Amino acid sequence: MRRLPHDSPWWTLILTLVSTTACLVVFYGVPLPRDEESPAALQVVVFAGGLVLLCGVLAVQVRRQLRAGEEASVRVQSVVGLLLPVIVFFALAYYEMADQFVGIENRTDALYFAVVTLGTVGYGDVHPVGEGARMVTMVQIVLDLVVVGLLVSVATSRARARAARREHASRTENKQG
Repeated sequence: MRRLPHDSPWWTLILTLVSTTACLVVFYGVPLPRDEESPAALQVVVFAGGLVLLCGVLAVQVRRQLRAGEEASVRVQSVVGLLLPVIVFFALAYYEMADQFVGIENRTDALYFAVVTLGTVGYGDVHPVGEGARMVTMVQIVLDLVVVGLLVSVATSRARARAARREHASRTENKQG
């Protein structure tokens, strides 16, 4: 069987899907003190499985990073891969602080708020009312801005590299012609 090259767009798609799945399994599976209705043993098993999957994906991403060197597509995927655990972390924090929010009743509400905050959309249906919740939300906003800045930086360097390759190819053709 033929192996995919480390910079293949298929790797990006596969790792993004597996990372998203692992993060969601961890998010919905982690046993928390607020959860009394679901069996703790099942949650621990689901959480452990998701955590193993997530660690495996992160190990693959680190290997791809080390092999890729300056390959921009791998760097973009790595930044996006970093974003998923950040969203899950903040969603878990919001779920645990649900009494300091208007509109967070369950894990999905907390995940929704974390994603909406990342997107800087802010519909207003869920919002922090407690001081601690507001502080955690501000920290997420600052981290999100840093990650978005990294994505813009990587995308810009990728565009510059493509333009430089085209210019080099154009010069090479003109010299040969």
